Amino acid sequence: MRPDDATLTHDGLRPTGRGRVLLIACGALAREILALIGRNGWDHLDLHCLPAILHNRPEKIAPAVEAAVAARGADYARVFVVYADCGTGGDLARTCERLGVGMVAGPHCYAFYEGIESFAAAGEVTCFYLTDFLVRQFDAFVWEPLGLDRHPELREMYFGNYTTLVYQAQTDDPALTDKARSHAGRLGLGFERRQTGYGDLETALARA
Repeated sequence: MRPDDATLTHDGLRPTGRGRVLLIACGALAREILALIGRNGWDHLDLHCLPAILHNRPEKIAPAVEAAVAARGADYARVFVVYADCGTGGDLARTCERLGVGMVAGPHCYAFYEGIESFAAAGEVTCFYLTDFLVRQFDAFVWEPLGLDRHPELREMYFGNYTTLVYQAQTDDPALTDKARSHAGRLGLGFERRQTGYGDLETALARA
């Protein structure tokens, strides 16, 4: 049974206790990681997701990862962290190095979905990115935390320097595309959909 978005946002996902390698990941990646585990038969991987809402509090990510490694790492042969830097300013990488665990390369999930090298080369500083999860959870992660539900006049202050909302689609779902296009309209931005699939996420998990 797939975990629901609200649970992944606020509670995360507990591991099953099976497998040799523990993946500690952002709840926003749970569905994609579980899909890849199933598609590739990676039964040696077990998934533990931290609450996705940490996306909005990046200073809490490294301490939460360290606590998860301390609590669960001894039960597995190896631990791999499925976060990129995600706004931690290098803190997560330093924590993982100190703990002796690997992690995904790149600045954030938008980069590894797009392909880290391609994303860096494009340098799209006026684009605002959403993934499948963030399209579904747009209000919880963008609209409400920024206060736009109460003060829509703040939209220009937050998004005035952006031109385009880029929807990085992991799946081919017309309903999600329509929802993403609606979010772009709410923000006053142009809209572009890119079918990225899992990008470099699959490569990173294959190495794990």
